[in-house]
Amino acid sequence: MTPRSDALNKLAAGNPASARGNEHVYAPPSTLWEIFWGFSMLSLQGFGGVMAVTQRELVERRRWFSRDGFLEDWAVAQVLPGPNVANLGVLLGDRYLGLRGALAALLGLFLFPLVIIALLAMAFTSFQHLPVVQGALKGMGLVVVALILTTALKLIPALRTHVGGVSFCVMSAGAGFVAVAILRFPLVWVLLVVGTLSCLWTYRCIVAAPVAEEPEP
Repeated sequence: MTPRSDALNKLAAGNPASARGNEHVYAPPSTLWEIFWGFSMLSLQGFGGVMAVTQRELVERRRWFSRDGFLEDWAVAQVLPGPNVANLGVLLGDRYLGLRGALAALLGLFLFPLVIIALLAMAFTSFQHLPVVQGALKGMGLVVVALILTTALKLIPALRTHVGGVSFCVMSAGAGFVAVAILRFPLVWVLLVVGTLSCLWTYRCIVAAPVAEEPEP
């Protein structure tokens, strides 16, 4: 048991309301095989709507994250260069099992999909002109949109505990949506401007927040 999970378990034992807020008391992965297999299962389900699959697999099923913890680490994974889920796997693996854990997560994410994609690429060249194949690709696009929207709705309640408040979260999300989807600004500039302003405001709220007094033993 790591210090982080031990602290959460103590919090849940002494404060049921806090336990509900953290979604559940969870135990981190303890072996390299557990990390490898967990991310292998994640990668084999991640057809486009990878965030939805990641949230369901790591938060709801395996319980390696609380909802709040997943949002925090996912935010870090998004602003770092490279694939979001790979960044998340490195963060999780390194946190609990060091460099070997990070490598096990990456191997689980890429090994089986690499083999499958190579086989599909060879087959696709022969069948890509068929109407049924084109229709299937368009249909999968709609499924991906539905998965992302569903995950967003599931994670919205976790924003109530954000130090900046729900209004701040809504305004930040709205500004990002308008800048990317409507105004068509480059994503890198949206991250630099909206992301930086959001981080600065969050830091200000954390500094200004009153420090809770520790209970006397």
